[in-house]
Amino acid sequence: MAWQRPQYLPGWEHFAPLPADLTQLGESRLALALCHRDGRIRQEAVRQSVRYPGLLPLVVIRCADWVAPVREHARRLLSESLNVDSALDLGPLILRVGRRDRGAFGVDVLGQILRHASHGQLAVLFADPDLIVRRFAYRLAIEGRLLHPAELARAAARDEDTVVQDLCATAALTAMKDEDVHESVVPPLLSARNPRVRSAGVTALRRAGRSKQAEPYLSDRSALVRACARYVVRQQGGDPVAWYRERFTAPNDSELPPGAVIGLAECGNRADAELLQPLLAHRAAQVRARAVAGLRALDCVDVKQMRPLLDDPAAGVVRETAAALLPSAKQLPADWLLERTRSERPRHVRVGAFRLLDARGGIVALRAAVDLLEDPDVKLRTWAAQSVQRWHPSPDGRRGDAEVGALLDRSRRLFSDHVLRRRTWEAGVDA
Repeated sequence: MAWQRPQYLPGWEHFAPLPADLTQLGESRLALALCHRDGRIRQEAVRQSVRYPGLLPLVVIRCADWVAPVREHARRLLSESLNVDSALDLGPLILRVGRRDRGAFGVDVLGQILRHASHGQLAVLFADPDLIVRRFAYRLAIEGRLLHPAELARAAARDEDTVVQDLCATAALTAMKDEDVHESVVPPLLSARNPRVRSAGVTALRRAGRSKQAEPYLSDRSALVRACARYVVRQQGGDPVAWYRERFTAPNDSELPPGAVIGLAECGNRADAELLQPLLAHRAAQVRARAVAGLRALDCVDVKQMRPLLDDPAAGVVRETAAALLPSAKQLPADWLLERTRSERPRHVRVGAFRLLDARGGIVALRAAVDLLEDPDVKLRTWAAQSVQRWHPSPDGRRGDAEVGALLDRSRRLFSDHVLRRRTWEAGVDA
């Protein structure tokens, strides 16, 4: 084979080739033999590496070797040599090799060894930066019941990996049995940043017989947590819709939580739009944004009422307004929208206006997109190019429009010659 020719060999094989007998090799030379291109040399190197525990990481790699005899000898040596201490050190490597073909053996051996590890020993892996290692360690700890429910709850609240969060939160809820455990498990879950963990804490309130405490979470910023809170409140005979409506009748509306605004829309009816419409002028941007989203959810969008919010100073409000106005994009004046795509306008206003123009289609969308092809904002320029590339004449548009031909000519760099001819033919203009 070509790779076996002398000119393809690594430098060390030219100047210091391995001897035929590997029994006299030291640790460093034996490490080279474990990485040799010849499977027979790797096989013999695995046999000899039993003398040097420091070569065990390379033996782990050889456990997934493509040559069966090498693989078998390496697996036998790993099974005989691995103990809890070395497994903790080699765990990240074994799990990484386990992602390869023929790599599952090492993972199985690692699991068998670490099932005998103590809580303190496994704790080293709980803090590993590799999320695959953390998931593996937490699964073993949960399987072996090595962690107290409170520790599981804190891990769910602390860890950034969603898989670990779900594992630990579920295990913590499963292990809840008495009042003392409730006191140590529920608070960490409810204070977590991740909404899935908070929702588990809200669900735990029902199991703990404290459904009343779920009411504040009806206005949580997460839709998942709000849905869980509504379920828990209903289970104890409460009425989430009435709770939401009470928030709107409070004398000081500055304390109205944004989550309560969208929460009412999630479980209310179209009559509740009367409570949401005044909030379009609320001083808090988050409340205005949730009011727009709520009216959209209730299918009570008034185009005339929503139009001024496209100039809102808060990007979140404009984003929600553009989404709410999309079905009515053709009812908005084209010139009014085009004026809002000018460079002197705030970026979020320009993005919202262009989104609506693009939804209109026809020559108006093409005109807006071509004008933005030289925009200083990279993302807006990219979106405009994509809009031009997917543009097609409207079925009700006027064929042979000279302006369409001029706009396509200005953007010809975005098309191949064939696609440009096709597009101009569709529009009835000359290329």
